[in-house]
Amino acid sequence: MQNVTVYTKNNCIQCMMTKKTLSQYGVSYVEKNVEEEPAAMAFLKDQGYQAVPVVFSNTAEPIKGFRPDLLAEVAKAI
Repeated sequence: MQNVTVYTKNNCIQCMMTKKTLSQYGVSYVEKNVEEEPAAMAFLKDQGYQAVPVVFSNTAEPIKGFRPDLLAEVAKAI
């Protein structure tokens, strides 16, 4: 089973486009908002990320930023 987690923040256009693209592909995901969940922010910083969106899935390398080409690959892996 595909597990997808999208790390986002409020008022982030790239985050909104990432979520919209995943939804268009029919990919279900869990959203973690770094402004509302301090643990999510700490996790990303521990992983070396300083910006969102970041998409983690169990079938691909993490995706930084809005990358429709890589999101399509995640959708194909389902």
